Amino acid sequence: QVQLVESGGGLVQPGGSLRLSCAASGFTFSSYAMRWYRQALGKERELVAHISNDGRMTTYADSVKGRFTISRDNPKNTVTLRMNSLKPEDTAVYSCNARYYVQNYWGQGTQVTVSS
Repeated sequence: QVQLVESGGGLVQPGGSLRLSCAASGFTFSSYAMRWYRQALGKERELVAHISNDGRMTTYADSVKGRFTISRDNPKNTVTLRMNSLKPEDTAVYSCNARYYVQNYWGQGTQVTVSS
């Protein structure tokens, strides 16, 4: 059974940091590219960060470049999103996604709220 379980969301003040984790199971994690998406209330889902299956390549949305870092630990089947210098506009539900050709898996998401 495929599972992607996100954790680490919460309420943080502007300028603060959070670390999101996604624990994967039920598939060959090291074969899959991993992504973090976010969706704010009333807005379309946005791709935030991508990491290749071997971790050698990462890409980021312009809105988070220099503030967010995606990483993965293949032996532990986890992908992490470190978020620094958070802004109110980063408020959204963050979801991890696993992709390998036509295989596409999603987690349930974790809420991140940036507010004073």
